[in-house]
Amino acid sequence: MMSIGMAIGVGLFLGSGQGIHIAGPALLIAYALAGAVVYCLMRGLGEMAVHSPHAGSFSEYARIHVSPFAGFVTGWTYWLQCIVGPMAELTASGVYMHYWYPDLPQWVPALGGLVLLFGVHWVSVRMFGESEFWFALIKIIAIVGLILFGAVIVVTGVTALGHGASLSNLWTSGGFFPSGGHGFFLTLQIAVFAFIGVEMLGVTASEAAHPEQTIPKAVGNVIWRIAVFYIGALFILMVVQPWTRYTADVSPFVSVFSKAGLAGAAGIMNFVVLTSALSSCNANMFSASRLLYGLASAGSAPRALHHTTRRRVPGRALTVTTLAVGGGVLFNYLAPAHAFITLTSVVSASGLWTWSMIAISHMRFRRRLALEGAPLPSFRLPGAPWTNVFVVAMVAIVLVSLAFEGDTRVGLYTGAVWFALLTVIYVIRRRVARGR
Repeated sequence: MMSIGMAIGVGLFLGSGQGIHIAGPALLIAYALAGAVVYCLMRGLGEMAVHSPHAGSFSEYARIHVSPFAGFVTGWTYWLQCIVGPMAELTASGVYMHYWYPDLPQWVPALGGLVLLFGVHWVSVRMFGESEFWFALIKIIAIVGLILFGAVIVVTGVTALGHGASLSNLWTSGGFFPSGGHGFFLTLQIAVFAFIGVEMLGVTASEAAHPEQTIPKAVGNVIWRIAVFYIGALFILMVVQPWTRYTADVSPFVSVFSKAGLAGAAGIMNFVVLTSALSSCNANMFSASRLLYGLASAGSAPRALHHTTRRRVPGRALTVTTLAVGGGVLFNYLAPAHAFITLTSVVSASGLWTWSMIAISHMRFRRRLALEGAPLPSFRLPGAPWTNVFVVAMVAIVLVSLAFEGDTRVGLYTGAVWFALLTVIYVIRRRVARGR
């Protein structure tokens, strides 16, 4: 359930509203392309995990198959991703609260959510697991309910939304690409952000007792989750009413019910998307604190962070993680209107580094097997290395798309500064280690 919680979050429930506003029905193509990239990543990651389940994470695969420097940068960049992700999710929670309290400052619910989740994590791992289970279950039921609701409207021809539900809604309001190639290009980052974190499915599956069985199942689950929860839900939203009736600052999952005159259902759905934001934040904070603890264990972070409480919670790593995520609360206080899109661009930039490292690690992994004359695992990535080339090319295209808008350009600036900082730290650590 934790992996579902990380895979379905504000990128779908809120980010899709911005995507629909920018590109209309063309957003479906953007999500399909991003989904194809995720499939290739998961197959490649799964192949490496079946062959070497003990390795444990994509940062370790980067270290083994690319270089120690690549592994170091990937580990810390994934931690950054797991820190900025909760900032975006807490920002979304503030946006959702505006549905009930329009004048409530955005930073207030963000701070409240952060304090709540810190308490959940501090108590015990079990409490985290139970809360994540219920968070994930609520969002899955809600999405399935939305799809059924839309299907009934399409089949029965109910027009409570003010417009007839029809497939023609996909092309009658300016065409399938109403904003042209430019609008479609800009939505690629939104689609990628929605899938950032799904790669954790491969890592968690590799930790199971029988990875050769659990990994193929986990990857297969990714495909139907993408088809149903992302593309299926967005398809229904844009069929039941024209895409022009959705706005960028309101979740389309809430808007579709409110415009149908179902205020009660809209309120319930807003509660669902709020819990979804907390769910994703919950899972990312769990990953970030454990990753920081693991980096300390490996000597890549201060040893003081390699500490657990009596309940086996990495308390110091959790505290540092929470304080870092608190920067998102400050951002919402200073620039609430720009917070969400800026933070998602930083998450996308850091996530794209991770994705590219998975693809490159897999190419080097295949090359090593060929040189050793070793057989390929039974579970493998079809079409390699060309499917890896496709992933790297898509990563490059999305990175270029970040440069077109001021808010998203921040992701590129942050990535450049972060990479330079990690390079300096790595060089200093190497020199210190050699001097001992």
